[in-house]
Amino acid sequence: MATPRSSLLSFFSPRGDTLLYFLALLSIFSLICHHISADSHFEGFDADDDLDDDVVLLQPPLSDLPRRSPPPPTTLSTSDPESHHGPPTPSSDSNPNPKPPQTTSSFDFWDEDEFEGFPTDITPPEELISQSETIHPQTTSSDDSLSDLKDDENVRVSEPLSLTKRIRLYTVEIICVSFLIMFAINYFTGKKENETLALAWAATFATKDTIFDKNFSLLGVGEGDNSPLLMKEGQNVFKFYASGRRFCQDLVATMELKSRQDLIAKVYNMVVPCKDEMTIEVRMNEEAMDHVVFALAKKKAAKVMQKEVRDLQRFGSLMAVGPNGRKWVADELLVITESKEVAGDLITETVLDQVFGEKAFGNLGKLFISMHFSDQHQGMHKKMLVFKFALPDVNHMADMTRLVALVPYYIDLIGRYKLSSQARSKTEAARSKVAQEMYKELQNERQEALQRKKAERKKMMEEAASKLNAEALRKKEAKERARQLKKAMPKIKMSRGA
Repeated sequence: MATPRSSLLSFFSPRGDTLLYFLALLSIFSLICHHISADSHFEGFDADDDLDDDVVLLQPPLSDLPRRSPPPPTTLSTSDPESHHGPPTPSSDSNPNPKPPQTTSSFDFWDEDEFEGFPTDITPPEELISQSETIHPQTTSSDDSLSDLKDDENVRVSEPLSLTKRIRLYTVEIICVSFLIMFAINYFTGKKENETLALAWAATFATKDTIFDKNFSLLGVGEGDNSPLLMKEGQNVFKFYASGRRFCQDLVATMELKSRQDLIAKVYNMVVPCKDEMTIEVRMNEEAMDHVVFALAKKKAAKVMQKEVRDLQRFGSLMAVGPNGRKWVADELLVITESKEVAGDLITETVLDQVFGEKAFGNLGKLFISMHFSDQHQGMHKKMLVFKFALPDVNHMADMTRLVALVPYYIDLIGRYKLSSQARSKTEAARSKVAQEMYKELQNERQEALQRKKAERKKMMEEAASKLNAEALRKKEAKERARQLKKAMPKIKMSRGA
């Protein structure tokens, strides 16, 4: 039985779990007392600051606030060693002349123990802004430029645009619309100008008691008296028809005028000048024209015609002086003829005095281009007379009267002209030689066509043979070999006996 002394000793000297429980109870009690003393015994705080504490609690979290300079060091009050939980004693080293209190901020109310791991050195926002500007100057400059642009846009919206600025905004549209307006105006004015020029020519040479009316029985495109004289094939192309005259079938006059209705072509013609031209084609009757190849043009145009026109290239030759030293055409002109006799008979004294002489051609030289007579003309109809003239303006249309008068004059002259026997024999020999050359050319063309067909057929057979298999190719080679042997065998002619 345990004595009272032993039980008392066991209480003051506990063992095992009892000792641990006792130590835990003392630790909890100490922590509670320390927490109470920490909440109510900071130096410099009174009970009247409860309102400020509520304001601090309403402040945003520190992570959202800009960082500022390090807070002033906070000192905890030291308790008396004898009484741990007694009231705090005033600091012995306090300044007798305290400075006026600074304005409090959210950083003045923090507890170092409460915000563990928070950096003590906090950079102020002003320094952060300066550092970001030095690290990212382009970003800040771009932000400034964007802000400037926004300000400019606001200014533009707020301020009304002037008339000059509005015009500058629509420069391309204004240019396009102006070009279209100019194109439309030029189209109608140019069209009217070409029609006026063509009608002026018809009124001068195709109306009553004019050259064509006196030499042809039918003028224009219709049969009635009210039929139009001109046929319009384009804005700058007009045609005139005439028929009903001896030695010829009909006459077609084609006026190719400048493209005055086209603004671009009009500008081009300012750089590269061109003329209003007229081409008069007369189809002669087959029995009314002898062997005649003749051309008259300015020197430069005559050389080009001899190289490009086929009948002049085959039969014609240049003739610079007249036969037997007689009076000849002006120095600006050049004659291409098959025979000197033909040239001498066609360039008469009347023509030289009226048109192609030195004196007369000085006034008509700017309107004459060429004339070409041939019974070997390239085209559907072989026997043709072709005249090319330049048209004057509307007010000077009568200046080309002598040139237009050459058309009926040469129709009658060519229709009545007959070669001498000596000149005929030469022209016939030349034509027979040319006919043989043409026949040889035709044969060569046919041979070339046959060779091309044969080559194409051989190529097709080779392609077909390349697609055959070995057995079919062997049979084909055997068949070809048998055909060659049969072809090489001598032919035997058999006859029956009586």
